[in-house]
Amino acid sequence: MVRTSPFHERTAALNETALWSHWSATLAAVKYQVSEKTEYTTVRNAAGLFDVSPLFKYRFSGPGAERFLAGVMARDPRTLKPGDAHYALWCDDRGRLVEDGVLMRDGEQEFTLTSAEPNLDWFASLVGPRDQVTIEDISDDWAVLAFQGPRSRGLLKSMDSRTDRLAYFGHGPATIGGRQVRVSRTGFTGDVGYEIWCRREDALAVWDAVWAQTRGHGVHPFGLQALYMLRIEAGLLLLGVDFQNARFAWTDADRATPFELGLGWALKGLEADDRKLIGKRALLREQEERTSRFRTVGIAVDYWDWNRLHEEAGLLPEMNHVPVQAEQYLYDEAGKQLGYATSFMYSPVLQRHIGIARVPLDRAKPGSRVFLEIPINHRYVYVAAETTRLPHFNPSRKTA
Repeated sequence: MVRTSPFHERTAALNETALWSHWSATLAAVKYQVSEKTEYTTVRNAAGLFDVSPLFKYRFSGPGAERFLAGVMARDPRTLKPGDAHYALWCDDRGRLVEDGVLMRDGEQEFTLTSAEPNLDWFASLVGPRDQVTIEDISDDWAVLAFQGPRSRGLLKSMDSRTDRLAYFGHGPATIGGRQVRVSRTGFTGDVGYEIWCRREDALAVWDAVWAQTRGHGVHPFGLQALYMLRIEAGLLLLGVDFQNARFAWTDADRATPFELGLGWALKGLEADDRKLIGKRALLREQEERTSRFRTVGIAVDYWDWNRLHEEAGLLPEMNHVPVQAEQYLYDEAGKQLGYATSFMYSPVLQRHIGIARVPLDRAKPGSRVFLEIPINHRYVYVAAETTRLPHFNPSRKTA
């Protein structure tokens, strides 16, 4: 059965295209306007609203909640204080990534975790008889509205000044439209932004209050297509595109470790901590023996070479901002395949073609030369590119 989010009555009225996709069996707008580029530009220059309600949300509570999560989450949750959040990831016993999300600490014995796909049964299967933890699926209880872009901070402050004191990845209470909400300084756009959590029954009142307060400030809703553009620039990995859930992948060719995905920074200090973590032995062995098969990096196309190839074919150089979220193969100077891009687009703000790719370790250093396979006039040609650090777009306002 296809469901609708608590904000659907408002988002449906604004969706001029009537284009919808399914996200966790919930309708999600593909784009509200004819061009997703307009919505993308709104986020980069003003602020945009995105309905994040289809995310799965789990509450972990009880005297053993911290200890349980410390044994499951690859990034140590014990570093979080109430009011803190961080990017979280969890692996199988071979150190392959299962999924990622955001973990928020609500109190000494209470945490909230988000994920793109259902994980409740897997978490529940890990609870032992001595684990003093309760796991609840609270997905349907909460509506979540992402408010992203450079104007989001000032506009949100005008609704409740407490939000202006939130640090990057901090969260706390606020009042919007007379309703009690929780605001976290998080998002999936790589820009300054927030996510507003409200009770399901308060969703329309909160939307209306935000909408009224933001009129005249260039704020509009944005859909999945614009989100994909924003997240590629931000170097944020997407489940089902840049990595697969290790539990459901058919072969190891579709499984990857955090180190291979460029997420080793989230495992800092793993070798020194005392946790009995799922996958810890495999992760430490990979780190010590340097057995990673590849590294996930950014790629940036040589625009002179891109232009030359199109002009020689009698074409205007294509600058298509619509994301390609499928494999495009990478080669070396001799024509040997090196790896592949998992996400690719023309970035309007950076004015060049960029992507996220998997390359051998010896090509992971920024500036390493690769050749991307692209179709021109019904045949494949190879355009020069170089590897880069992620993210591609990383404004200082994001964390200021």
